[in-house]
Amino acid sequence: MDEGKIHNEEAWASSGLEGMPPAGPDETVEDEEQGMFEHFRLVVDPGQAPMRVDKFMASHLEDTSRHRIQCAIKQGYVLVGDKTAKANMTVRPGDIIKFVMPYRRRGLEILPQDIPLDIVYEDEDLLVVNKPAGMVVHPGHGHFEGTLVNALAFHLGLSQGPEAEDERMGILVHRIDKDTSGLLVVAKNDETQLALADQFFRHSIERCYVAVVWGNIKEDEGTIDAAIGRDPNDRLRFKVCPEDDERGKHAVTHYRVLERFGYVTVVECRLETGRTHQIRVHMSSIGHPLFNDERYGGAEIRKGTIYAKYRQFIMNCFELCPRQALHAKTLGFIHPRTGKPIRFDSPLPEDMTALMDKWRAYSGGFSTKE
Repeated sequence: MDEGKIHNEEAWASSGLEGMPPAGPDETVEDEEQGMFEHFRLVVDPGQAPMRVDKFMASHLEDTSRHRIQCAIKQGYVLVGDKTAKANMTVRPGDIIKFVMPYRRRGLEILPQDIPLDIVYEDEDLLVVNKPAGMVVHPGHGHFEGTLVNALAFHLGLSQGPEAEDERMGILVHRIDKDTSGLLVVAKNDETQLALADQFFRHSIERCYVAVVWGNIKEDEGTIDAAIGRDPNDRLRFKVCPEDDERGKHAVTHYRVLERFGYVTVVECRLETGRTHQIRVHMSSIGHPLFNDERYGGAEIRKGTIYAKYRQFIMNCFELCPRQALHAKTLGFIHPRTGKPIRFDSPLPEDMTALMDKWRAYSGGFSTKE
Protein backbone atom coordinates (compact mmCIF):
# COMPACT_ATOMS: atom_id res chain seq x y z
CA MET A 1 0.00 0.00 0.00
CA ASP A 2 2.25 2.77 -1.28
CA GLU A 3 -0.25 5.43 -0.34
CA GLY A 4 0.26 4.52 3.29
CA LYS A 5 4.00 5.11 3.37
CA ILE A 6 5.48 8.30 4.73
CA HIS A 7 7.71 10.09 2.24
CA ASN A 8 7.28 13.56 3.75
CA GLU A 9 9.70 14.23 6.60
CA GLU A 10 7.73 17.24 7.88
CA ALA A 11 4.59 15.14 8.19
CA TRP A 12 6.50 12.45 10.00
CA ALA A 13 8.21 14.93 12.32
CA SER A 14 4.82 15.93 13.69
CA SER A 15 4.41 12.41 15.01
CA GLY A 16 7.10 12.87 17.65
CA LEU A 17 9.29 10.20 16.00
CA GLU A 18 11.30 12.64 13.92
CA GLY A 19 14.54 10.85 14.74
CA MET A 20 13.43 8.00 12.49
CA PRO A 21 13.99 8.49 8.76
CA PRO A 22 11.14 8.17 6.27
CA ALA A 23 11.30 5.44 3.68
CA GLY A 24 12.19 6.56 0.20
CA PRO A 25 12.65 4.70 -3.06
CA ASP A 26 16.10 6.20 -3.65
CA GLU A 27 17.48 5.52 -0.19
CA THR A 28 20.37 3.10 -0.67
CA VAL A 29 21.91 3.62 2.76
CA GLU A 30 19.90 3.74 5.96
CA ASP A 31 20.62 4.97 9.47
CA GLU A 32 22.35 2.30 11.53
CA GLU A 33 19.76 2.45 14.26
CA GLN A 34 16.57 2.58 12.22
CA GLY A 35 17.49 1.19 8.83
CA MET A 36 15.41 -1.94 9.37
CA PHE A 37 12.10 -0.09 9.68
CA GLU A 38 9.77 1.67 7.27
CA HIS A 39 7.16 4.31 7.97
CA PHE A 40 3.45 4.33 7.19
CA ARG A 41 0.54 6.72 7.38
CA LEU A 42 -3.11 5.65 7.17
CA VAL A 43 -6.19 7.87 7.18
CA VAL A 44 -9.43 6.29 8.34
CA ASP A 45 -12.04 6.51 5.55
CA PRO A 46 -15.09 8.80 6.02
CA GLY A 47 -17.45 5.83 5.78
CA GLN A 48 -15.53 3.59 8.17
CA ALA A 49 -17.42 2.34 11.22
CA PRO A 50 -15.58 2.65 14.54
CA MET A 51 -13.05 -0.16 14.83
CA ARG A 52 -10.16 -1.27 17.05
CA VAL A 53 -6.92 0.21 15.75
CA ASP A 54 -5.12 -3.16 15.49
CA LYS A 55 -8.00 -4.66 13.52
CA PHE A 56 -8.19 -1.64 11.22
CA MET A 57 -4.46 -1.74 10.54
CA ALA A 58 -4.52 -5.48 9.85
CA SER A 59 -7.31 -4.99 7.32
CA HIS A 60 -5.35 -2.27 5.50
CA LEU A 61 -1.86 -3.81 5.47
CA GLU A 62 -1.44 -6.62 3.02
CA ASP A 63 0.59 -9.61 4.20
CA THR A 64 1.08 -8.17 7.68
CA SER A 65 -0.15 -10.25 10.59
CA ARG A 66 -2.21 -8.80 13.41
CA HIS A 67 0.36 -10.22 15.81
CA ARG A 68 3.13 -8.07 14.31
CA ILE A 69 0.86 -5.04 14.45
CA GLN A 70 0.12 -5.71 18.11
CA CYS A 71 3.88 -5.96 18.77
CA ALA A 72 4.37 -2.53 17.17
CA ILE A 73 1.53 -1.11 19.28
CA LYS A 74 3.00 -2.61 22.44
CA GLN A 75 6.35 -0.93 21.75
CA GLY A 76 4.73 2.48 21.20
CA TYR A 77 5.39 2.60 17.45
CA VAL A 78 1.79 3.40 16.55
CA LEU A 79 0.27 6.86 16.94
CA VAL A 80 -3.35 7.87 16.41
CA GLY A 81 -3.22 11.61 16.02
CA ASP A 82 -0.73 12.70 18.66
CA LYS A 83 -1.52 9.86 21.08
CA THR A 84 0.34 6.60 21.48
CA ALA A 85 -2.11 3.86 20.55
CA LYS A 86 -3.24 0.98 22.71
CA ALA A 87 -4.44 -2.24 21.08
CA ASN A 88 -8.04 -1.64 22.16
CA MET A 89 -8.11 2.01 21.04
CA THR A 90 -10.99 2.77 18.68
CA VAL A 91 -10.36 4.67 15.47
CA ARG A 92 -13.00 6.76 13.71
CA PRO A 93 -13.36 8.50 10.34
CA GLY A 94 -10.69 11.11 9.78
CA ASP A 95 -8.23 9.69 12.32
CA ILE A 96 -4.61 9.66 11.13
CA ILE A 97 -2.54 6.61 12.06
CA LYS A 98 1.26 6.84 11.86
CA PHE A 99 3.49 3.88 12.60
CA VAL A 100 6.70 2.01 11.81
CA MET A 101 7.14 -1.67 11.01
CA PRO A 102 10.18 -3.81 10.17
CA TYR A 103 10.90 -3.66 6.45
CA ARG A 104 9.36 -6.42 4.36
CA ARG A 105 11.66 -8.19 1.95
CA ARG A 106 9.50 -7.25 -1.06
CA GLY A 107 10.09 -10.66 -2.62
CA LEU A 108 13.85 -10.70 -2.06
CA GLU A 109 15.08 -14.23 -1.53
CA ILE A 110 17.61 -14.59 1.27
CA LEU A 111 19.67 -17.70 0.63
CA PRO A 112 20.76 -19.51 3.80
CA GLN A 113 24.52 -20.09 3.63
CA ASP A 114 26.76 -22.06 5.95
CA ILE A 115 29.13 -19.21 6.76
CA PRO A 116 31.03 -19.33 10.08
CA LEU A 117 29.77 -16.84 12.66
CA ASP A 118 31.62 -15.48 15.68
CA ILE A 119 28.71 -15.65 18.15
CA VAL A 120 29.46 -13.87 21.40
CA TYR A 121 26.11 -14.63 23.06
CA GLU A 122 22.86 -16.41 22.20
CA ASP A 123 19.57 -17.22 23.92
CA GLU A 124 15.97 -17.87 22.86
CA ASP A 125 15.35 -14.20 21.96
CA LEU A 126 18.53 -12.79 20.51
CA LEU A 127 22.17 -13.27 19.70
CA VAL A 128 25.19 -11.00 19.61
CA VAL A 129 27.64 -11.56 16.78
CA ASN A 130 31.13 -10.20 16.16
CA LYS A 131 31.16 -9.23 12.46
CA PRO A 132 34.49 -9.31 10.60
CA ALA A 133 35.57 -6.43 8.39
CA GLY A 134 34.69 -7.02 4.77
CA MET A 135 31.37 -8.76 5.42
CA VAL A 136 28.27 -7.00 4.09
CA VAL A 137 25.49 -7.02 6.67
CA HIS A 138 22.39 -7.32 4.48
CA PRO A 139 21.80 -8.59 0.92
CA GLY A 140 21.19 -6.02 -1.78
CA HIS A 141 22.93 -3.64 -4.19
CA GLY A 142 25.04 -6.38 -5.78
CA HIS A 143 25.61 -8.37 -2.59
CA PHE A 144 23.07 -11.20 -2.57
CA GLU A 145 25.33 -13.88 -1.10
CA GLY A 146 27.96 -14.07 1.59
CA THR A 147 26.29 -11.51 3.85
CA LEU A 148 25.71 -11.66 7.58
CA VAL A 149 21.99 -12.20 7.01
CA ASN A 150 22.72 -15.16 4.72
CA ALA A 151 24.79 -16.67 7.51
CA LEU A 152 22.15 -15.91 10.15
CA ALA A 153 19.40 -17.46 8.01
CA PHE A 154 21.37 -20.71 7.96
CA HIS A 155 22.28 -20.60 11.65
CA LEU A 156 18.71 -19.95 12.77
CA GLY A 157 17.08 -22.26 10.23
CA LEU A 158 14.88 -19.49 8.87
CA SER A 159 12.84 -19.81 5.72
CA GLN A 160 13.65 -16.64 3.83
CA GLY A 161 12.33 -17.28 0.32
CA PRO A 162 9.93 -14.91 -1.44
CA GLU A 163 6.93 -16.92 -0.19
CA ALA A 164 8.20 -17.38 3.37
CA GLU A 165 5.84 -16.79 6.26
CA ASP A 166 8.49 -14.67 8.01
CA GLU A 167 8.18 -11.48 5.99
CA ARG A 168 10.72 -9.37 7.84
CA MET A 169 13.65 -7.96 5.94
CA GLY A 170 16.02 -10.24 7.77
CA ILE A 171 16.23 -10.27 11.55
CA LEU A 172 18.46 -7.29 12.21
CA VAL A 173 17.84 -4.30 14.43
CA HIS A 174 20.84 -2.21 13.33
CA ARG A 175 23.86 -2.53 11.06
CA ILE A 176 27.47 -1.46 10.72
CA ASP A 177 29.44 -0.71 7.56
CA LYS A 178 30.91 -3.49 5.44
CA ASP A 179 34.48 -2.50 6.32
CA THR A 180 33.79 -1.86 10.01
CA SER A 181 34.27 -4.81 12.34
CA GLY A 182 32.55 -5.51 15.62
CA LEU A 183 29.41 -6.28 17.58
CA LEU A 184 25.82 -6.47 16.34
CA VAL A 185 22.70 -7.63 18.18
CA VAL A 186 20.25 -9.80 16.23
CA ALA A 187 16.61 -10.41 17.17
CA LYS A 188 15.00 -13.84 16.83
CA ASN A 189 11.38 -12.71 17.04
CA ASP A 190 9.18 -9.67 16.46
CA GLU A 191 8.84 -8.76 20.13
CA THR A 192 12.60 -8.66 20.62
CA GLN A 193 13.22 -6.82 17.36
CA LEU A 194 10.77 -4.06 18.24
CA ALA A 195 11.89 -3.82 21.88
CA LEU A 196 15.53 -3.43 20.86
CA ALA A 197 14.63 -0.98 18.11
CA ASP A 198 12.88 1.11 20.76
CA GLN A 199 16.12 1.26 22.78
CA PHE A 200 18.05 2.38 19.70
CA PHE A 201 15.39 5.00 18.99
CA ARG A 202 15.63 6.34 22.54
CA HIS A 203 19.46 6.29 22.40
CA SER A 204 19.70 4.09 25.49
CA ILE A 205 21.91 1.49 23.78
CA GLU A 206 25.58 1.62 24.83
CA ARG A 207 27.85 1.57 21.78
CA CYS A 208 31.57 2.13 22.05
CA TYR A 209 33.95 2.06 19.06
CA VAL A 210 37.73 2.18 18.80
CA ALA A 211 39.22 4.06 15.85
CA VAL A 212 42.63 5.10 14.58
CA VAL A 213 42.44 8.63 13.15
CA TRP A 214 44.87 10.90 11.37
CA GLY A 215 46.55 13.64 13.39
CA ASN A 216 47.38 14.32 17.01
CA ILE A 217 44.05 15.34 18.56
CA LYS A 218 44.61 18.37 20.76
CA GLU A 219 42.10 17.58 23.51
CA ASP A 220 42.08 14.39 25.59
CA GLU A 221 38.32 14.15 25.13
CA GLY A 222 35.48 15.99 23.49
CA THR A 223 32.02 15.91 21.95
CA ILE A 224 31.03 16.46 18.33
CA ASP A 225 27.43 17.69 18.11
CA ALA A 226 26.75 18.22 14.41
CA ALA A 227 23.86 17.20 12.18
CA ILE A 228 24.60 14.74 9.39
CA GLY A 229 22.94 14.53 5.98
CA ARG A 230 23.57 12.93 2.62
CA ASP A 231 26.10 14.70 0.42
CA PRO A 232 24.12 16.04 -2.57
CA ASN A 233 27.19 15.59 -4.78
CA ASP A 234 27.76 11.94 -3.86
CA ARG A 235 24.89 9.66 -2.76
CA LEU A 236 27.31 7.27 -1.06
CA ARG A 237 28.78 9.96 1.20
CA PHE A 238 27.41 11.90 4.14
CA LYS A 239 28.47 15.29 5.47
CA VAL A 240 28.01 17.64 8.39
CA CYS A 241 25.12 20.01 7.66
CA PRO A 242 24.39 23.53 8.89
CA GLU A 243 21.80 23.76 11.65
CA ASP A 244 19.21 25.25 9.30
CA ASP A 245 19.64 22.50 6.66
CA GLU A 246 16.52 20.31 6.72
CA ARG A 247 18.46 17.37 5.29
CA GLY A 248 20.59 17.10 8.42
CA LYS A 249 19.73 14.74 11.26
CA HIS A 250 20.85 15.33 14.83
CA ALA A 251 24.05 13.42 15.60
CA VAL A 252 26.31 13.36 18.67
CA THR A 253 29.63 11.53 19.12
CA HIS A 254 31.69 11.58 22.32
CA TYR A 255 35.39 10.77 21.92
CA ARG A 256 38.30 10.10 24.26
CA VAL A 257 41.99 9.69 23.43
CA LEU A 258 43.39 6.26 24.26
CA GLU A 259 46.88 6.51 22.78
CA ARG A 260 48.91 8.99 20.76
CA PHE A 261 51.38 8.11 18.02
CA GLY A 262 52.19 11.64 16.90
CA TYR A 263 50.83 11.48 13.38
CA VAL A 264 47.83 9.34 14.28
CA THR A 265 45.70 8.94 17.42
CA VAL A 266 43.75 6.01 18.84
CA VAL A 267 40.36 7.15 20.13
CA GLU A 268 37.34 5.67 21.81
CA CYS A 269 34.07 6.93 20.32
CA ARG A 270 30.75 6.59 22.12
CA LEU A 271 27.64 7.09 20.05
CA GLU A 272 24.75 9.06 21.46
CA THR A 273 22.95 8.75 18.12
CA GLY A 274 23.46 6.26 15.31
CA ARG A 275 23.55 7.99 11.96
CA THR A 276 25.02 6.36 8.90
CA HIS A 277 28.84 6.76 8.83
CA GLN A 278 28.52 8.93 11.94
CA ILE A 279 32.00 8.42 13.41
CA ARG A 280 33.62 8.59 9.98
CA VAL A 281 31.86 11.85 9.12
CA HIS A 282 32.27 13.48 12.53
CA MET A 283 35.98 12.73 12.89
CA SER A 284 36.64 13.89 9.33
CA SER A 285 34.72 17.11 10.04
CA ILE A 286 37.17 18.09 12.79
CA GLY A 287 40.20 17.32 10.62
CA HIS A 288 40.88 13.79 11.87
CA PRO A 289 39.57 11.30 9.29
CA LEU A 290 39.81 7.61 10.08
CA PHE A 291 43.05 5.97 8.99
CA ASN A 292 42.63 4.35 5.53
CA ASP A 293 39.03 5.56 5.15
CA GLU A 294 38.97 6.05 1.40
CA ARG A 295 35.50 7.59 1.28
CA TYR A 296 36.30 10.36 3.76
CA GLY A 297 39.88 11.23 2.87
CA GLY A 298 41.77 8.91 5.19
CA ALA A 299 43.40 6.72 2.50
CA GLU A 300 46.10 9.28 1.76
CA ILE A 301 48.96 10.66 3.82
CA ARG A 302 47.39 13.40 5.95
CA LYS A 303 50.18 13.97 8.49
CA GLY A 304 53.88 13.29 8.68
CA THR A 305 57.01 13.87 6.65
CA ILE A 306 57.72 14.07 2.93
CA TYR A 307 60.46 11.45 2.97
CA ALA A 308 60.18 8.29 0.86
CA LYS A 309 60.88 6.06 3.87
CA TYR A 310 57.86 7.51 5.69
CA ARG A 311 55.65 7.14 2.61
CA GLN A 312 56.64 3.48 2.39
CA PHE A 313 55.84 3.06 6.08
CA ILE A 314 52.33 4.42 5.49
CA MET A 315 51.82 2.15 2.47
CA ASN A 316 52.80 -0.80 4.66
CA CYS A 317 50.29 0.35 7.28
CA PHE A 318 47.55 0.55 4.64
CA GLU A 319 48.36 -3.02 3.61
CA LEU A 320 48.21 -4.21 7.22
CA CYS A 321 44.77 -2.67 7.73
CA PRO A 322 43.20 -2.41 4.25
CA ARG A 323 40.00 -0.67 5.43
CA GLN A 324 38.93 2.15 7.72
CA ALA A 325 40.40 1.49 11.15
CA LEU A 326 37.12 1.25 13.07
CA HIS A 327 35.86 -1.47 15.40
CA ALA A 328 32.52 -1.68 17.25
CA LYS A 329 34.04 -2.87 20.51
CA THR A 330 31.31 -2.58 23.16
CA LEU A 331 27.56 -3.13 23.03
CA GLY A 332 25.20 -2.85 25.99
CA PHE A 333 21.41 -2.88 26.28
CA ILE A 334 18.46 -3.99 28.40
CA HIS A 335 17.43 -7.54 27.63
CA PRO A 336 13.81 -7.34 26.40
CA ARG A 337 12.67 -10.47 28.24
CA THR A 338 14.54 -10.22 31.56
CA GLY A 339 14.65 -6.44 31.84
CA LYS A 340 18.25 -6.70 33.03
CA PRO A 341 21.20 -4.84 31.51
CA ILE A 342 23.71 -6.93 29.56
CA ARG A 343 27.00 -5.77 28.09
CA PHE A 344 29.46 -7.30 25.65
CA ASP A 345 33.01 -6.45 24.70
CA SER A 346 35.06 -7.74 21.77
CA PRO A 347 38.83 -7.64 21.31
CA LEU A 348 40.34 -5.53 18.57
CA PRO A 349 40.77 -7.53 15.35
CA GLU A 350 44.21 -8.58 14.17
CA ASP A 351 44.50 -5.98 11.43
CA MET A 352 43.90 -3.07 13.79
CA THR A 353 46.15 -4.59 16.47
CA ALA A 354 48.95 -4.99 13.91
CA LEU A 355 48.43 -1.42 12.72
CA MET A 356 48.62 -0.01 16.23
CA ASP A 357 51.71 -2.11 17.06
CA LYS A 358 53.46 -0.80 13.96
CA TRP A 359 52.64 2.81 14.83
CA ARG A 360 53.62 2.24 18.45
CA ALA A 361 57.05 0.99 17.40
CA TYR A 362 57.47 3.82 14.89
CA SER A 363 56.43 6.65 17.20
CA GLY A 364 58.60 5.57 20.09
CA GLY A 365 58.96 8.73 22.13
CA PHE A 366 55.48 10.17 21.68
CA SER A 367 53.40 10.34 24.84
CA THR A 368 50.68 7.75 25.29
CA LYS A 369 47.47 7.76 27.24
CA GLU A 370 45.50 4.75 28.57
